[in-house]
Amino acid sequence: MSGRARPVFGAALVAALILSAGMAVSNPLEKSPRPMARPAIKAVTVRPAATLLSAFAPLASLHPQPRPGNLAEKAQVLRAAVRTQPAPEATTGRKGAVCGDPALKGKTIPPIKARLKGCGLDDGVSLISVAGVALTQPAAMDCTTAKALKHWVETGVKPSIGRKGGGVAALQVAASYACRGRNNVKGARISEHGKGRAIDISGILLADGTLVTVQKGWSSKSYGKPLAQMRKAACGPFNTVLGPGSDRHHDDHFHLDTARGRGPYCR
Repeated sequence: MSGRARPVFGAALVAALILSAGMAVSNPLEKSPRPMARPAIKAVTVRPAATLLSAFAPLASLHPQPRPGNLAEKAQVLRAAVRTQPAPEATTGRKGAVCGDPALKGKTIPPIKARLKGCGLDDGVSLISVAGVALTQPAAMDCTTAKALKHWVETGVKPSIGRKGGGVAALQVAASYACRGRNNVKGARISEHGKGRAIDISGILLADGTLVTVQKGWSSKSYGKPLAQMRKAACGPFNTVLGPGSDRHHDDHFHLDTARGRGPYCR
């Protein structure tokens, strides 16, 4: 501000003060104002700066962890294993047990009427867990097949895997009951799937998240032998066992069924 402008500004300020003083005198207060009560002041704990900064610090390092291989497929299977398991139904007096066996968890299901001649399931169950091993999707079958699956898990699957990857967590179910012809061929004889006597297993999920697929694991150094062992162990509990090398329809899964009226067919 220039030196000449200062008197003008000072004069204006003085005039304003005189005017406000005059207004105050011309309108005196009727009573003397009393001071307002002071609000209660709460004690505040003062924290050191380092403590305050730590409250805003990240819980873990911001550096991303390495992504494990096959993450998307593993995550999908793990989510499916949790999402598709319904609340079990008490059917034998022991909560969640079916077929009179506490190691078989799931629920009974209403009779399935045949869409095609030869299909149907009268006394079926929907399994979600077998001998402590989850199924990635509920599997519908009869009790004979359910008990064969339990026997295979206990004497074939678990011993073959052992403690690899923390042990067996789930079976990846590719198919169970389905009214169709064998190998999905139209006009073919009704598959054992259409009678509730079959289940297809396409992989073994381990506790550490590793998914051992039949298709890729069969020829691998780490899991080829365990898969071959569990396949061999299935012949006995099941009447039919098919897998890689059987035919072009079973290169990516184990087909296990309890076909009636004939001897075992394992290849």
